[in-house]
Amino acid sequence: MKGMRMKGFSLLMTIAMLCGLMLTVPTAAIGAGKPIVIGGSLPLTGEFAETGLWIERGMQFWAEEINTKGGLLGRPVEFKIYDDQSNVGKAVTFAEKAITVDKVDLLFGGYPGTAARAVMAVAEKHKMVYISMGGHMKSFQQGYAYSFGAPPLMGEWWYEGFFQWLNSLPANQRPKRAAVYTINNPVGLSLQDCIYRWAKYLNIKIVIDEKYNSPLTDATSMIVKAKQMNCDILFSNGFFPDGVTTMKAAKALGYNPKAIVQGIGSVVPAWVKELGADGNYVFSGTVLHGMLNYPGNDKLNAYVKKKYKLGIYPLYFGFGYAWMQTLQQGVTGANSLDQTKIRDWLKTHKVNTIAGPMTFDKYGLPGPINFATQIINGKVELIWPKNVQTKQPVYPKPAWTK
Repeated sequence: MKGMRMKGFSLLMTIAMLCGLMLTVPTAAIGAGKPIVIGGSLPLTGEFAETGLWIERGMQFWAEEINTKGGLLGRPVEFKIYDDQSNVGKAVTFAEKAITVDKVDLLFGGYPGTAARAVMAVAEKHKMVYISMGGHMKSFQQGYAYSFGAPPLMGEWWYEGFFQWLNSLPANQRPKRAAVYTINNPVGLSLQDCIYRWAKYLNIKIVIDEKYNSPLTDATSMIVKAKQMNCDILFSNGFFPDGVTTMKAAKALGYNPKAIVQGIGSVVPAWVKELGADGNYVFSGTVLHGMLNYPGNDKLNAYVKKKYKLGIYPLYFGFGYAWMQTLQQGVTGANSLDQTKIRDWLKTHKVNTIAGPMTFDKYGLPGPINFATQIINGKVELIWPKNVQTKQPVYPKPAWTK
């Protein structure tokens, strides 16, 4: 009977949190005292919702786990989550509201990088610790004292693993002519430095280098140009929706370069759901992965396998969990909700996450992290470096399926 009561309680907690409700429960079950409220916003609708929802799921799993273990500082945790509808202005407004009106105890990280970049300034103004992906390198170089990337989603690092792998190939097997199409915002633009630097090093000529505005409703003209100019590598530097649009246009027009490298959209489960076999063989990067041999990854994989019928946890599920995992260590290390004490503890101690151990520099960054990925048989596989490789890369790209 006792086991049945606990199962019912856990189910009630899960349903309540997934619905965004504040549930009052017996404090003896998950820690005594007033709940610790963690607030902010995510894109639960709009252009970036597919990713935002996975971040929320990772955060909620962390909350379920910590409440089962007695809470944070002996108190239950709960979220105050606003839907910013994939709008940067609304993300800023909700961050201000969470801090000044709701008077939340802690902030959680947002998405995408454009929103996180803007909220970093809000967190700094109010001296609130903010652990997120950040808004790429320039956002951290502002010198914000209260922002941390644990791990960051760093566009400047995103293709490092891919290019390192490419460098391992004989020169006569590498692509020679590149088409680079980049979404015109800080996220897309952050990817360019890595491409320019490595293309020069590997003698890859960039014959197309163009920007586009979101939303990308049709990529036909882009693909026609890349095909006409014999580009044997395509960089699609954008998000999930524009990445899908570009892939569909490439197949429709019979454009099949040696390699397609996509920004960040290809690592979410919806990529394969939307494109099927046509989503295979795309290269990208990551800073965490369910097959990495760090404590906690097996537990997360088991959870998503049971709940979502997935083999390994999606990248952004891992981001949501890792950011909360880091915030938890800052709070428990400082033994306080005082933001400056949490900041100072994080600046001077190592944290252990599902993305590995991290220490932070003066910008709130760990050392550079990047692993090359490729979609193979519908799965995000690690292909570089060799010591973490889960599959041999498929190259050059096979012909499109009919």
